[in-house]
Amino acid sequence: MTVKRIQRAVITLILLGLTGLTAGADAKLPAEQLYSLFSQANDAFRKANSAAVESGRQSLYEKAILSFEKIINEGQVRNAGLYYNVANAYFLKGELGKAILNYRRAERLDKADENVQKNLGFALSKRVDKVGVKTEKRVLQTLFFWHYDFSIKTKFVLACICFAVFCVGLIFMIWFGRSAPVTLVAVVAALLTVLFFASVVIEQQSEARRICGVITAQEVIAHQADWQDSPPSFKEPLHEGTEFDLIEHRPGWLHIKLSDDSDGWIPEAAAELI
Repeated sequence: MTVKRIQRAVITLILLGLTGLTAGADAKLPAEQLYSLFSQANDAFRKANSAAVESGRQSLYEKAILSFEKIINEGQVRNAGLYYNVANAYFLKGELGKAILNYRRAERLDKADENVQKNLGFALSKRVDKVGVKTEKRVLQTLFFWHYDFSIKTKFVLACICFAVFCVGLIFMIWFGRSAPVTLVAVVAALLTVLFFASVVIEQQSEARRICGVITAQEVIAHQADWQDSPPSFKEPLHEGTEFDLIEHRPGWLHIKLSDDSDGWIPEAAAELI
């Protein structure tokens, strides 16, 4: 096997197995084609970053996006790294809504990725619409920060560590008898174990039920009902990058709820679901 073939095999393995992705066997593209698309996308992205002409940059970013999305959609390869790359290309291309959409998709697969969090935060700061959070929810997010801020993986690991500490404390008390410090440590560890495991279960159930989306049109008028001539829900249109929870989906329309619990109907084509 030549050096180049070895390099291709390594990159293909990274694409297909070493980055936490999920791949569907029915629609998966051949490994060589995945490698080719990956190389084309990275090459186009690099050239776009150094292109001197704006129109040339836009065309190259679009080429990179098409190749990355073909890997995702036709190759059924989905991991945080690919969505992160797509999001970066959309952001540099000037499509803020689709950039945030793909940063969120990357975040769902790897909430602990610092690069995803950093770029997502920067993209969110560029949104036109500044939708607040209800006071009650803000208080809950502050009090139970560990539930809202930690990833499921982090909370599960912490729960396991706390459970191990509890077991060690219990064994220590059985062998050497009870003492106030050991008992306190065991009780606190047991309490934290329950809290972290409960948080994991609650978040998993919430994520399973919750459907979120991002407005990808530059701006869209939200209506009070699912027809074009119904009164608007807000004084101003909603703009790209604004996030929402889906309440209901009807043909051609999405009933959405914003973070401040205000709601409205928007055309389905104006947004994408995460």
